[in-house]
Amino acid sequence: MFVGHALLAFAVAALVADWRGWAPRRALLVGAIAGAFAAIPDIDVAYALVGLLEWQAGDGALGASTAFWDASRGVHRSVTHSLVVGAVAAPAFGLLAVRGYSPRVRLVRAVGIAVLVALVAIAHVWGGPIAALVTGLFAASGALVARTIASHTRVASTAVGIAALWGLWSHPWGDLVTGSPPDWFFPFDAAVLESRLVLHPDPTLHLLGAFAIELATIWLAAVVLCRLTDRSVVATVNRRAAVGVAYGVAALAVTPPTLEVSYHFVFSILGVGLLCGVVRETPTPTAFASVRGLPAFETLLEAGVTALAAVTVALAAYLTVYLLAIVP
Repeated sequence: MFVGHALLAFAVAALVADWRGWAPRRALLVGAIAGAFAAIPDIDVAYALVGLLEWQAGDGALGASTAFWDASRGVHRSVTHSLVVGAVAAPAFGLLAVRGYSPRVRLVRAVGIAVLVALVAIAHVWGGPIAALVTGLFAASGALVARTIASHTRVASTAVGIAALWGLWSHPWGDLVTGSPPDWFFPFDAAVLESRLVLHPDPTLHLLGAFAIELATIWLAAVVLCRLTDRSVVATVNRRAAVGVAYGVAALAVTPPTLEVSYHFVFSILGVGLLCGVVRETPTPTAFASVRGLPAFETLLEAGVTALAAVTVALAAYLTVYLLAIVP
C-alpha cells in the first residue's frame, strides 16, 4: 500500500500548505516531497528479495510470491516504520537538504549524515544485521531524496524536514488493516495496537473494506490535485468509467479474495481501471490547448481520474453482487 501512503501524505501536506497561503505550485511541490518520504519506509521489503533465492522454478508464480513475503515477515514494518526512528531521521534529512558549499553548510550536512549513521548502528545493536541493513537502505533513500530536493528546488530545508516527518509518521497507520501492526517505537518495547484492525469478520469483506480505504486515499489526492490546478474532478471523469459496472460478474466467476490470496482480484480490478483510462475517444480541442504543455497534463489527468472512477464503480458492483449472491 505504499502508493496509498505516499498519496495520503501528499494530499494532506499540499492542503496544509495551501491553507497557509502558499502558491498552488509550491503547495503541490511540498506535497510531493512529503509523499516521497512517506514511501521510503517500505524500502525494507527489499530484503525480501533474498526469499526469491530459495524459490524453485517448479513452484510456480504463487510459490515465488510466497517465498518473497515469507522472507519479508521478519523485517517488514519494523525499524523503518518506527515513529521514534522517523522523529530522528526527519531532521537529519532536513539537514541534508541545506543548500550551499560553505564550511558551515558542509558541517550541517555532516551532522545529518552522522545522525543517520548512528541510527544504523542502533538498529544493529537492538535488531541485528538485518535491521541494520534495512535501516541503511532507509537512510540512503531518504538522503537521496533530500539531496535531490536541494539540487532541483528552492524549498527551505526546514520545510523539507517537516514534510519528511509528516511523511514518515503518516506511513505506519495505513498498515493497520492490511497486515501486522508496525513496530511503533523501535528500539523501545511498547505494546500499542498489537493486532490487525478487523473491518469485518468475513475475510472477503475485510479485504474489500481495506481496498475501499486505499481508493478513498487516492481520491483525496486526486481532489487536491484538481483543486490546486483549478480543475473539476467531476468534469475530468469520462463516461467510459461506467464500464466498470460489468466487473460485478467477477464475484460469481472467481474465488472470493482475502488478504492471504488477493492477487486475482487486485490485478483484475486494476486492469479494468487501466483499460478505461487508457482507451480514449477521439480527442477534442480544449480551452487549454493554446497553453504549451497543458494538453498532455489534461490527458494524463483525465486518464488517471477516469481509471480511478472505473475501479470505484467496479468495486461497488463487485460488493453488491457479493452481498446479494454470495454472503448467506
